[in-house]
Amino acid sequence: MLAAFAFEPLLYLVVWTLSRLTGTVAIFGNRGFILADLAVALASAGLWWVARDGRASPSRLHTLGLVYQVVICFEGALVSMWAWYLEHGSILPLTLVPVVVVLFPLIMPGPPRRMLVAAIVAAAMSPLALLLLDRWGKVTASFDDYFRAVVGPGFAVAFAYLGARVIYGLGREVAAARELGSYRLDERLGAGGMGEVWRARHRMLARPAAIKLIRPSLRSPATAEEAHRRFEQEAQAIASLRSPHTVELFDFGIADDGAFYYVMELLDGLDADALVRRFGPVPADRVIHLLRQVCHSLTEAQACGLVHRDIKPANIFLCRYGQDYDFVKVLDFGLVKAVDPAPVRAPGLTADNVVQGTPAFIAPEQALGESAVDGRADIYATGCVAYWLLTGQYVFTAETPMGIILQHARTAPTPPSARTDRPIPPALEHLVMACLAKQPADRPQTARELSRRLAEVECASAWTEDRAREWWTERQPVKGLP
Repeated sequence: MLAAFAFEPLLYLVVWTLSRLTGTVAIFGNRGFILADLAVALASAGLWWVARDGRASPSRLHTLGLVYQVVICFEGALVSMWAWYLEHGSILPLTLVPVVVVLFPLIMPGPPRRMLVAAIVAAAMSPLALLLLDRWGKVTASFDDYFRAVVGPGFAVAFAYLGARVIYGLGREVAAARELGSYRLDERLGAGGMGEVWRARHRMLARPAAIKLIRPSLRSPATAEEAHRRFEQEAQAIASLRSPHTVELFDFGIADDGAFYYVMELLDGLDADALVRRFGPVPADRVIHLLRQVCHSLTEAQACGLVHRDIKPANIFLCRYGQDYDFVKVLDFGLVKAVDPAPVRAPGLTADNVVQGTPAFIAPEQALGESAVDGRADIYATGCVAYWLLTGQYVFTAETPMGIILQHARTAPTPPSARTDRPIPPALEHLVMACLAKQPADRPQTARELSRRLAEVECASAWTEDRAREWWTERQPVKGLP
């Protein structure tokens, strides 16, 4: 509308300027019409500025928009009818008022009753403008002219109300669909085989959070009930964990469509998978620093009888946490597995039905489908993560996920030093190979033991807070929680 109403004033300004420069006489139309267009153009610019400024509340901005609708309808009807009468000697049969009345609820949705009142007032500007022109002696209007000035905008009011009901109703449905409990979904951060992660905000506390939606492949009411029970038990257990290196769980529940969701703290950083893919293998001293934080999380979990079952780089999240850099948070503590395993799709995805875990990071006992899987399976997966961080490669590769699983069950791994040119302390390599032992009894038995043995490696304290801060400051690898 700004461009439309500013066209005539700008054209007038250009012609006036050229006439002054060339000394010619310019013939202009009614300058009053140009001033009226200029006034509405300025009003349009003012409303545009207020909307972009963002300080006006949505309700106040909506009210200004409706007032603006009435103003442009009045000015448009008055000027167009008057100008047409001066040129043709008759009343313009149809103005832009019906078009504006119909379009406004579509462009600027609002409550249907509110939009109906605004549409009626805006439509009334057409007969009002004609009445004023008739009373002022500017035009001579007949009954038919008044009839046309009322009927066209009247039909527009009906269509505007119907449009307002449809658009506003759809908007309410979308808003309701983007709410889970006390949280409103703002932006999707990522999606995977089983669900999505959204940036969200608590409606009352305005606290940012990340919400993970899990789509279970439920096949019967009995299966659904069992999945609900497992999900609640797992979520309650994980919510009790207090290690600073375990992602904090705020809330959990089940959406109306049956999807499971849990609300966790929103982190800024990147996971260990993205770290290696973007910046290459990690120095040994930094690997030790990261793994010891993972062990801190696993130590508490093991003390509570919990097994993560899916330790992998994508679940090891590095972030700037307050004033701490390279602060590790362990994600997805068994919640996905508590609902339903996801289908095998690639080496980095979770396997379906036969085993639980990720093929590239799965312990032999998990690969063989053994029921008695304990915390030593997490130790094996942590060794696979260490291998990935040190070399930028998986311990085993194959053409199919099942091929990788079979190698974890049967094939001896190649030492990481043979897969990279970067220096790896012998003590660290020996410990990684111990974590990758086929028999659980041959591995470090607990995360606490693994952390202690990592601390004994000669370069364990070389990665300092200053080096971590320098790395993050230079590279700024920040993104939302995936």
